[in-house]
Amino acid sequence: MTALILTIIGPDKPGLVERLSHTIAQHEGNWLESSLSRLGGKFAGILVITVPETKVTALTDALQALQNSGLKIIAEAADEQERPDTLQAFTLELIGHDKPGIVRDISQALAHRHINVENLTTELVSGSMSAELLFKAEAHLLAPDNMDFDDLQSALEAIASDLMVDITLN
Repeated sequence: MTALILTIIGPDKPGLVERLSHTIAQHEGNWLESSLSRLGGKFAGILVITVPETKVTALTDALQALQNSGLKIIAEAADEQERPDTLQAFTLELIGHDKPGIVRDISQALAHRHINVENLTTELVSGSMSAELLFKAEAHLLAPDNMDFDDLQSALEAIASDLMVDITLN
C-alpha cells in the first residue's frame, strides 16, 4: 500500500466530502486521518489515505477530474519517518485580545528552542465579559528531551506580557 497526503481547497458545497470519499473508495483507497474545515468561506482539508500501489495513478487522475468542480487537490507521497523516542509532548493554550503578531511571536520562541508544532488550532471567540473578540489558540507540541522548560516558560511569560495574553503550558 502507498500512503498519500491530499490537500484540498475549494468552494464549500454539500456533498463535497462524499464525492471525495467515493473517489478514494472506488480506487480501493482507505481514508486514515483527516482535518477538514470551512475557513474563510472555503472548504479546506488535509488527509492521509492508503491505496494499492497499482491504483495510485488512476486515483490521482480521478482526483484531478474533481478539479472541474472548482476544487484544487494536491496528492503527495507520505513521508513515513520514525519519530525519535526522546521527544516530550505538551500542549500550549493561549487566549487574549486579537492583534497581529501573536502566532509569529509564539512560533518564533518555539522554533528557537527546536520545538515542533504538531497541531495548531486557532479561532476568534466572543469574550465572556465584553463583545470584543478574543484570539484563542491550542498547540500540540513536541520538544527535545533536553529542552530547558524554565527557559521556555520565561520566554512565553515575556511574550504574554508584551501581547497581553494568557499562555498556559500543560
